[in-house]
Amino acid sequence: MTPVTVFAGQKVALFGLGGSGLATANALKAGGAEVIAWDDNADSVARAEAAGIGTQDLREAAWPGFAALVLSPGVPLTHPEPHWTVRLAREAGTEIIGDIELFCRERRARAPGAPFVAITGTNGKSTTTALIAHVLAQAGRDVQMGGNIGTAILSLEPPDAARIHVIEMSSFQIDLTPGLDAMVGVLMNITSDHLDRHGTMEQYAAIKERLISGAGLAVVGIDDGPSRAIAERRTGDLVRIHVPSGDALSTDALTVRDGLVRDPDGTALADVNGIGSLRGAHNWQNAAVAVAVARALGLSGEEIQAGLSSFPGLPHRMEEVGRRGSVLFVNDSKATNADSTEKALTAFRDIHWILGGKAKEGGIFPLVPYFQRVAHAYLIGAASDAFAATLEGVVPYTRCETLEVAVPKAAENAAASGAPEPVVLLSPACASYDQFRNFEIRGDRFRELVQALP
Repeated sequence: MTPVTVFAGQKVALFGLGGSGLATANALKAGGAEVIAWDDNADSVARAEAAGIGTQDLREAAWPGFAALVLSPGVPLTHPEPHWTVRLAREAGTEIIGDIELFCRERRARAPGAPFVAITGTNGKSTTTALIAHVLAQAGRDVQMGGNIGTAILSLEPPDAARIHVIEMSSFQIDLTPGLDAMVGVLMNITSDHLDRHGTMEQYAAIKERLISGAGLAVVGIDDGPSRAIAERRTGDLVRIHVPSGDALSTDALTVRDGLVRDPDGTALADVNGIGSLRGAHNWQNAAVAVAVARALGLSGEEIQAGLSSFPGLPHRMEEVGRRGSVLFVNDSKATNADSTEKALTAFRDIHWILGGKAKEGGIFPLVPYFQRVAHAYLIGAASDAFAATLEGVVPYTRCETLEVAVPKAAENAAASGAPEPVVLLSPACASYDQFRNFEIRGDRFRELVQALP
């Protein structure tokens, strides 16, 4: 735990009592603050009370007595409309912050030079966060990984000059961190997302830009327009990351082509060819970012290559879950939209593609250019009719309804295909909510079914 001492002796309101909310309340209490917490869910309030956290309906609280409102990142700050706690805090002139802001303030008070790497982006930030942490840990560094990737930041060990915090940040978390000042700030990419919470694409991009604005070193992917514009506005230390899709090469960027990460002068820094957990151009970008960050933190080329080569990958993100003969089985359940599934379709050929669920706007039409890589599609869930209409006459498909039907059918067809390395790929391009509570449960079920195959 990181005790938060910067509010010692003060009263702090806290709203949102999920995992990170409970960790934040305990960290504030450990640092000497008086915490008054609440949640719209009565069960969450009861759990907090059982853990010894003070609770009160914040509608009835005396707001002028609060030094701050610490808000869960899942609670609307601006759109579609501010949460009722946000309105009460603003009326009282109470600042509104999140748990990562508490960490930043504690870091400045405790160990202002402590290494702190913050990573954001629309896609790839979890894999890149895990990859950076893995490379550093394999090189013997003391690494703490958390944030949006799963472990609440205040549950981690405190900042220290010899300890590196590697933290994934969502746009919601950045919005609640006005004092964000990472040693290294990473912006992977920006595509349209979370506009229901940020209003416009311009506002969403502006929030992402805040992460690198206060960073000592910025590492920015320049393969999309908004990120490229942000890199051009950057006035401090900057490393550009470029994975070219054509012949044009950026002469001032860390570039990846044919699996080789190269300096702007052409010097090869790392080789990701043959690393199963880093397949595809999107993972080349992830690897190049990890190389840039690791170099900035003093790792040698040998240490970096060893870390990349031993990276196991993340569950549900192009995760290799098994082989049966020549058939490779890949769990990409995290691909809940077409943009994410595109990354998987470009990484493989001879694909037996399991897809479907609760469809997102646009369906799979953006994936038509990659249909030539698909040998057969297996449709599950509520999107089956819509996806069948897009596949009709282009890709052969089978309506399977459930994973329990799709996995053995895809395995049988792949094994009989005669292809050198056919791939059974779960990359649904859909949310899971029609059949599974979340994408993790969907991916776990796929893994179970693969492991149960004869």
